[in-house]
Amino acid sequence: MSESSAIWSVDDHLADILAAVRPLEPIELHLMDAQGCVLVEDITVPVALPPFDNSSMDGYAVRVADIQGASEEFPAVLTVVGDVAAGGGALPAVGPGETARIMTGAPLPPGAEAVVPVEWTDGGSGGGAATGMRPAGQSPEGASGEVRVHRAAEAGAFIRARGSDVRAGDLALARGTVLGPPQIGLLAAIGRATVRVRPRPRVVVLSTGSELVQPGESLAEGQIYDSNSYALAAAARDAGALAYRVGAVTDDADTLRGTIEDQLIRADLLVTTGGVSVGAYDVVKEALTPVGDEEVLGGGVDFRTLAMQPGKPQGFGTIGPDHTPLLALPGNPVSSYVSFELFVRPAIRTLMGVEDVRRPTVRAVLKSDGALRSPAGRRQFLRGTHDRAAGTVTPVGGAGSHLVAALAHADSLIVVPEGETSLEPGDEVDVVLLG
Repeated sequence: MSESSAIWSVDDHLADILAAVRPLEPIELHLMDAQGCVLVEDITVPVALPPFDNSSMDGYAVRVADIQGASEEFPAVLTVVGDVAAGGGALPAVGPGETARIMTGAPLPPGAEAVVPVEWTDGGSGGGAATGMRPAGQSPEGASGEVRVHRAAEAGAFIRARGSDVRAGDLALARGTVLGPPQIGLLAAIGRATVRVRPRPRVVVLSTGSELVQPGESLAEGQIYDSNSYALAAAARDAGALAYRVGAVTDDADTLRGTIEDQLIRADLLVTTGGVSVGAYDVVKEALTPVGDEEVLGGGVDFRTLAMQPGKPQGFGTIGPDHTPLLALPGNPVSSYVSFELFVRPAIRTLMGVEDVRRPTVRAVLKSDGALRSPAGRRQFLRGTHDRAAGTVTPVGGAGSHLVAALAHADSLIVVPEGETSLEPGDEVDVVLLG
């Protein structure tokens, strides 16, 4: 690849990237390793949840007829025939005039139709309240005495019915689901120890520039802190990737090529920032542009001018034996971050196998003190704060590509189309939601 002389649109550049990126091959992972990954199969429920009728309260398992009309003045007096604890052994049968003490989560014993909470009783004369119940696994033999029930209950009261959560054969999770904590919990609850997923992409972020210093170190004259690699590594993680941040690489083409070659072993996607414009020290362009027919690192990067602001200079290609995608982003912080959202995040989501790879876009009414100007022929992305309830969006900061503070307070991007040079307060605009 080489440097393109044509001006690319935002949409064409993204389409070119997505055409070259393929979802990662599925693998089988243990549940705790599958968080954040995307399912590649439908998961059906092998056993009902819950698998048996069980109590939702500490109390007494009863027959409904035995407690009809029970009140404080005229309690129903029942004989306690045993204890039922979660995970316990044999269940005592509940016959007429009888009850069994039961703990939360314990299976409903035969003959019982409802559970009355211990608070509706006197706690029993033969063993006390729920706090005196035997722990799970302890024998119910020897439980005796009586309990007075002060309130009636309908059939099914305080019982979690078998299959009331999901039934055997139900679809638990559909293919394409991103596995978060609740989904991991459901998989464990239905007995799945492993699951087939696409792994989280490994994304390596490199910033370039001899002027960059790592946070925590002292700044010399003409130096600045490396913020891009931190912001983009965090953005990659937010997109669902495993992110690896490489400290700033100096403006030396050989050093950069060597660093990239070293990182290929752990990268499904490489992202560089800086060095893609037309300056004398644009090291990324120098290091990755092929000379003649000679490939660079087994591939090459095409450097382009895009009809957008910020983020006009961009690069994309594949390198290495596995044709690893590399996206070269501009070095100004806002340009870098906006470029990530528009191009890198969709690439990461494509690698994951997610169907909808783009941030959601909504329409909103522009709320500003004056008109917003935009250069003709460029799609401009301005930082903004979106008020969902009011349906408005307010610009934050100016259009400068160095305004990191304004970016930190924005939750959206206001899109000014290529054909517009001015937007007035009250105009409807497209808004890309970043939250």
